[in-house]
Amino acid sequence: MKDFKGKVVYVTGGSSGIGLAVAKLFAAEGAHVSIFARRKEQLERALKEIASQHVSESQHFSCQQLDVSVREQVELVMARAVKEFGAPDVLINCAGRARPHYFEDITYEQFDETMKINLYGAWNTISALFAHMKKRGGYIVNVSSLAGFIGVFGYTDYGASKFALIGLSETLRSELKQYGINVSVLCPPDTDTPGFEEENKTKPPECQAISARAKLMQPEEVAAALIRGMRKGQFLIVPSFDGKFTLVMKRLFPGLVEWIMDRDIEKCRRTI
Repeated sequence: MKDFKGKVVYVTGGSSGIGLAVAKLFAAEGAHVSIFARRKEQLERALKEIASQHVSESQHFSCQQLDVSVREQVELVMARAVKEFGAPDVLINCAGRARPHYFEDITYEQFDETMKINLYGAWNTISALFAHMKKRGGYIVNVSSLAGFIGVFGYTDYGASKFALIGLSETLRSELKQYGINVSVLCPPDTDTPGFEEENKTKPPECQAISARAKLMQPEEVAAALIRGMRKGQFLIVPSFDGKFTLVMKRLFPGLVEWIMDRDIEKCRRTI
């Protein structure tokens, strides 16, 4: 899919951060954009920003409250969205959250909630919309993370959900080709978003030491990389040079990557 003009695009987690940046960029590409998130006021503010990027008076924009972790709610809201806005040509699953901490301090309730939002949330939206997309083809993008292919200190629940999301995406990519549905997975590094600010509130110092190596990206940079990757039909879209380098190193020299992270952790612990 190289041209998004006139396409119907759904973005979960579209009221802030990467999701909002992606939605605005699709609007600037001439697409009809519908965003989904939990907070009504934030959704309405985001919708105005997205609509301001329009390039044609014929474009349509909408927003709906949705908690992607609640399957029954997803089915109800998506059915209404399809009826009122049209079935999606593009589905971007961007809803997610991270609350890093030491493993022993992560409760089962947090683990369960993280999996429901980050992994089940994508499953829920895809399954709710699949029957519609199956008829027309389209594109699905699931947003994972660099922590989806490299285990990072402090991210046991988050990493588990994001690793699983890559596995889900890879399997769907194989299965859905027959219906003309392409599947990609976006793996951004640390990105300057409201979610990242929240993340930093619980991040262990060892995790902060590892993160200090990486350059912080802007949501607009990640969104632009996503569009480029979709136009090329890339499965694994990694926005930054550092991220691409990390992916190659992880695949070719996993022991070296582990050694570098272990060294950073050890240095940090000497100062705690």
